[in-house]
Amino acid sequence: MLVATLLLPLGCAKSPSDEALLKIKLYQNWELQPGDTISDRKVLGGLGDIAVALDGNPVYAPFDGRAQLDSNRCLIFSSPDVPAYLFRLCGLNKPRLGAVSQGDAIGSGRLLLFAALRKQPNGTWAIVEPAKGILERTLKKAE
Repeated sequence: MLVATLLLPLGCAKSPSDEALLKIKLYQNWELQPGDTISDRKVLGGLGDIAVALDGNPVYAPFDGRAQLDSNRCLIFSSPDVPAYLFRLCGLNKPRLGAVSQGDAIGSGRLLLFAALRKQPNGTWAIVEPAKGILERTLKKAE
C-alpha cells in the first residue's frame, strides 16, 4: 500500500500534450478525402469504406443489377456491366432487394458506408478505391 501511495503521484503515462505526434506514411492515397463533396453530399471518411452523409436522402442503383444483403446486413450490389466488382453499401434503412434498374432508389439513411470490392484471381475480394463516377451515380438520380 505504501509503494502504491508513493508511486501514484508519478503516474504511469505522460499527458497527451507531452507525446510526439505519429507520422505514418500510408501506402495508399485515395482521391476521395474527408471534406470532399460528391453530388452535394459530404464525404466524412475514406481509405476503405467511404463514409458519406446522406441525411435521409436515397441512394440509387448505379447500373442495372441485383441487390442482396450480406451477413452484416449491408446491401451488396452486383451488375453484369461491371462483373469483376461488387459494391457494399452499409447503413441503409429498408434496402430494396432483388433485380433493380439503373437509377432505382435502393435505400436511404443518415450515413452511407460505401466500399468497392474487386474480385481477385484466387476468388477472394479486395476493397479498392471506388471511381468517383460510381459514387456520383449512386448518390444522384440519373436524369
